[in-house]
Amino acid sequence: MLKRMIGATLLCGGLLGAAQAQELTIEVTNLTGGVYYTPLLVSAHNAATDLFEAGEPASPALRAMAEGGDLGGLVALLEAAGADNAVNPAGGLLGPGETATAYLSTGRKNRYLSVVAMLLPTNDGFVGLDAVRIPRHHGRYTWYVNGYDAGTEANNEIVNGGGAPGVPGIPADPGGGNGMGAHGVTALETNPRVHIHPGVIGDSDPTGGASDLDPAVHRWLNPVARVVVTVHKREHDDDD
Repeated sequence: MLKRMIGATLLCGGLLGAAQAQELTIEVTNLTGGVYYTPLLVSAHNAATDLFEAGEPASPALRAMAEGGDLGGLVALLEAAGADNAVNPAGGLLGPGETATAYLSTGRKNRYLSVVAMLLPTNDGFVGLDAVRIPRHHGRYTWYVNGYDAGTEANNEIVNGGGAPGVPGIPADPGGGNGMGAHGVTALETNPRVHIHPGVIGDSDPTGGASDLDPAVHRWLNPVARVVVTVHKREHDDDD
């Protein structure tokens, strides 16, 4: 009798765990006029996991993403934590006005959603949704998301193919609207912690000046993204 009771308890526990899993559709829309996102990382993870935290120094993995779009370190962190991930749902860069859609089937402990991608053209700017609680009830939920500065590189606004951590400069302007020959807006980073990005200074000189970026093309303000999460109805959910 005791064995039967234990078996029944384990079976019920397994069914409860399965019932607590969620099916999610996550739509990420680029709200900027001239900024592109490097491949997105969309993750449902546990409460103990953070990809970044405003006011704290960037991790090496975050720095690699924010300066060059490299997701490898962050993906490894999430996989070690048992997260449910969607990597590069856009299949490449996500241009202005475009939407990428990710689908996640989450484990019962992965109740927090994070989204990150580098912003191009910036030195170390990234779009970041930091560990928001995934709603339990079915429906559509919307967040407007800011652009952050990793605080790891001065925003010199020079497009020179840089992007590796510790190599100053912007990897590229995917829209092809950049100038060349700039001497740089600044060589200093005054805030070495993750913070709200100040945006682009730019100038109108395509062959010199302080910046290789044109404010008429590249200037942006927060928010830079809209994230819409659809929590799909499960068979056992009530209609309300």
